[in-house]
Amino acid sequence: MINVVDVYKSFNGHKVLRGINLTVKDGQSMALIGGSGQGKSILLKHIIGLIKPDQGKVLIDNQDIGRLRGKLLKQLKERFGVVFQGGALFDSLTVFENVAFPLREKTRLKDSAISDKVYNELTRVRLSGAEDKYPSEISGGMKKRAALARCLIMEPQIVLFDEPTAGLDPLTEKAIHKLIQDCQKNLNFTSIIVTHEIPAIFSIVDRVAMLFEGKIIAEGTPDEIQASMDPIVHQFIHGELEGPISIQ
Repeated sequence: MINVVDVYKSFNGHKVLRGINLTVKDGQSMALIGGSGQGKSILLKHIIGLIKPDQGKVLIDNQDIGRLRGKLLKQLKERFGVVFQGGALFDSLTVFENVAFPLREKTRLKDSAISDKVYNELTRVRLSGAEDKYPSEISGGMKKRAALARCLIMEPQIVLFDEPTAGLDPLTEKAIHKLIQDCQKNLNFTSIIVTHEIPAIFSIVDRVAMLFEGKIIAEGTPDEIQASMDPIVHQFIHGELEGPISIQ
């Protein structure tokens, strides 16, 4: 479904992506890990077509998203859903209105059909009863659930998650991970999850890729990544620092 081929990208002479090759098969879930500033979010923006590579290409279901224009590009982008780090909910809209927003903007469904779909989606993400609350009135975990419901209501084939559990306590993080896993199994979408939540993320994905200095330095199953003897991968996975540190 997603095939990144030899992608390079620089900004003001600074090389961010240095020959990325990555494949995510249809229905597969991929965790994209790596330290801050290694290019994970930039890679996501290439995959969804917000940024074009300096060299290389991004194929979505064998279509080069960097070369599409007009209606064809719009149709391809409609196959995507994105769950942002902060949820990106509209503060002035209720949970129901937030989830209904894409349907009202992009479809001609009647209000009754929209209501049915919204309530079904809220039930899926276990938010029944919160539909009339505003984002300021719900917890961080509930905001993540609402953001997921808003994403899934358009039935995307590909879902990109950018730090979906950032800022949550461990128990809520685990609940959101389980929710993502359940939705993935039930809806069979293809997903990439950018995350620092290690090793928690390993229990819900099929594959893991690690980005370091603009390159994919390791890719495999969660077990393979955790067993890697590559010193950079090992240190990152196990939270180890190279050499002694002094605290002043």
